[in-house]
Amino acid sequence: MSLLTHLIKDQRGLWQATLADGSVHDSVTVVRAFPIRAPDEAISVIDHEGHELCWIEHVDALNETVREAVVSALQAREFMPEILSVERVSSFATPSVWTVQTSRGKCDFTLKGEEDIRRVSAQTLIVADAHGVQFLIRDLPSLDAASRKLLDRFL
Repeated sequence: MSLLTHLIKDQRGLWQATLADGSVHDSVTVVRAFPIRAPDEAISVIDHEGHELCWIEHVDALNETVREAVVSALQAREFMPEILSVERVSSFATPSVWTVQTSRGKCDFTLKGEEDIRRVSAQTLIVADAHGVQFLIRDLPSLDAASRKLLDRFL
């Protein structure tokens, strides 16, 4: 498998990858193998047919220009805001409306049921709203005490 030497957006806004062997591939997608547990490791560049072109062990192994392009491609593809604090919960019975501060700003969403809070690890949770949008709580112990107290009522 060849190394990624260049990643740019073409005129259509699609990613184009150049590999160490000189081959150029249009309409590539950059994906994480483990987006929650290891977001900077195990990244794959795949072609429009889903075939893997390149495997990146860690983004830090890339030169700055390629690393910035890879991170940009990943951010454009993924949408999972991180909950930084829970400001308010309308009710401890579900459905309930939550007001949270996220990595993308303040947000209100409806939690349909307690089963929509999934534990990924001892410290990590994924909360899905009524529309299927998933929110990440990366490090539960690092949340403020008020947020943890509200969450404890649902866990």
